[in-house]
Amino acid sequence: MEAMAKLAAVGVTAVVLSAVLKKNTPELALLLALAAGLWMLAQAADGLGAAVALMGELARQAGLSEVLLEPVIKTVALSILTRLTAEICRSAGEGSVAAFVETAGAALALLAALPLVRAVAQLMGELLV
Repeated sequence: MEAMAKLAAVGVTAVVLSAVLKKNTPELALLLALAAGLWMLAQAADGLGAAVALMGELARQAGLSEVLLEPVIKTVALSILTRLTAEICRSAGEGSVAAFVETAGAALALLAALPLVRAVAQLMGELLV
């Protein structure tokens, strides 16, 4: 809860400062928003690491292979990165670039999930035989 309060305070401060800077120097406003976003992401990285560790522990307890967990983690990471990149593009006024980033991110997420799809298909094949 305390971490989210810090993130919210930094976010609101960055938005207010960015709005003031945007009038005269929109480039600095974009850099401020980017710096604030990177700081917030770095603060949240510990929580993401803990979530990944918990997923690994649960997978081991369930007897699942790490090979099955890796595509899920990659897909989530790609999703987060795609969303952040698209929003940065939109903040810079490049909505069309944001659309291309989202499309490419969706294709890469599908590609990252293919090993999981293959494993599920093999498992279903073994169950049906």
